[in-house]
Amino acid sequence: MSQVVLPITSHMRSLTVSRAPVTDAIATAMRDEERPSIQFLHRLVDLYISGYHKVDVMTPCQLPAQGPAILVCNHVSSLDPMLLQWACSRLIVWMMAREYYLPGTRWLFDVIRIIPVERSRRDVVATRAAMRALEDGHVLGICPEGRLAADGKIGQFQTGVAMLALRTGVGVYPASVEGTMRDQGMLEAFLFPQHARIAFGPKISLDRQPDSRQQVERATGQIWQTVRDLHQRLG
Repeated sequence: MSQVVLPITSHMRSLTVSRAPVTDAIATAMRDEERPSIQFLHRLVDLYISGYHKVDVMTPCQLPAQGPAILVCNHVSSLDPMLLQWACSRLIVWMMAREYYLPGTRWLFDVIRIIPVERSRRDVVATRAAMRALEDGHVLGICPEGRLAADGKIGQFQTGVAMLALRTGVGVYPASVEGTMRDQGMLEAFLFPQHARIAFGPKISLDRQPDSRQQVERATGQIWQTVRDLHQRLG
């Protein structure tokens, strides 16, 4: 499973999120984590990760217990989203390239609220879906590199995640992943036992000045540096 992040587009500048519905949604709707289908899938993921792979969580997940949040992470392999979900109690709504919608998986992706993204064009539908997910109090998961990293480095982050954070006021929480699954194909990462390391960090204190291209670029750099610092701790 490979994630993509939203690029800045002129459409995003006109999209806003109302603060009031967030509180209402949290108060009235069943938490995702309480849904029987999610609890069942969580147990399956726990059995698969704990029983088949070795994962060292260097620092625990620091997402808030409720309310919207954006989780950003580097991208090592297709196993990354499952590893991060295993280590977090909150359901993470991931953004994923539409071409990874394999036959027969649509029902599962709908259950876990995957947001499909068309990478061949500016996907305004995905942008709106991401903002609605935050408005509804969900955790949005994004790998801002937009592709698998190479040579053990963290690639340049796309600016869409900073734009979402600045436009919605939602907190950004960093994470980093490293392990033997790096440079393996999608099936190899899942089929063979892996040794992975995960680190989470506290909310990034972004300088939330009036929206501008310069501010978005500064916020993107701040997010990248925080994830890079976490990744260096993983060795």
